[in-house]
Amino acid sequence: FPGYLSPSLGLKFADVPNGLAALSKLPVLGGAQMVAFAGLIETTGFFQAESTTDGRGPREGAFAMMDSTETGEPGNYGVGFPNFLGKVDDPEARKSKLAAELANGRLAMMAIIGMFFQDGLTGSAWGDWATYTASPLRAFESELGVQEPVGFWDPAGFTADGDLAKFKRRRSVELKHGRICMMATMGYITPEVIGKLPGYLSPSAGLKFADIPNGLAAISKVPTAGWAQIAAYFGFVEFSGGFTDYKTGTPGDYGFKVLTSSDPAEKTKKLAAEIANGRLAMVAIIGMFFQDGLTGSAWGDWALYTASPLR
Repeated sequence: FPGYLSPSLGLKFADVPNGLAALSKLPVLGGAQMVAFAGLIETTGFFQAESTTDGRGPREGAFAMMDSTETGEPGNYGVGFPNFLGKVDDPEARKSKLAAELANGRLAMMAIIGMFFQDGLTGSAWGDWATYTASPLRAFESELGVQEPVGFWDPAGFTADGDLAKFKRRRSVELKHGRICMMATMGYITPEVIGKLPGYLSPSAGLKFADIPNGLAAISKVPTAGWAQIAAYFGFVEFSGGFTDYKTGTPGDYGFKVLTSSDPAEKTKKLAAEIANGRLAMVAIIGMFFQDGLTGSAWGDWALYTASPLR
């Protein structure tokens, strides 16, 4: 804005920086006015809903106030949409606009927190992350798996300490889990597409492969001895491969050279694709488990999930 924010202090609007830096420039009295106005709206029911007559009231617990719209239509303060410009009479248009308001509000809550973090770490809400020189993620930002559009993504902060040994151990685990889940996902899909193997799974029990259902239902059909064989094979693979690949060499490299190339760029591309596909498979197999468990099939119709609380 042109002019002065605080004439008594000679402070112009142009003197106040954008973002979080403005907090240090704002006069104390200005901050107090903002707090007082927000408090007036919050505690007095400044926007009184038409759908209620009791307005605001105390709620159990300190500093907890009841919103004046809670007993009517939440968020409807009787002032129309948008910004006092009038109400929407058409029911379908009103429903669409209210849904859009909720969606935009959810997006804005995420966006403003992201801006706060980016501003605090780079000095600007639109700041260049390259200026965040203290970032512990710089130790790993050139590693495999750092891919567009998110770049290095570690929302849980596992790499915040910059410990290379821990990173390599987690990368080894990620690769192993990704490979298992890729096989598991294909194991779910293949019988649905091409059918079962011929012959017997257990000749002694007279159990054919065709008798085994797809998905989670197979767990109860496989004989105990069969599960013991599966567990024994897993154990053999785990212990024969060892658990120190990340300590003595490249995480996930067990000497089985499938994804390789004499061209370094091509090899990097293939290894990055393995990580990306493994991540997708981990999400996919969990989704299949849930859908199978709730509908009876990995490709089940959600309409069969009659116990859904969303109904």
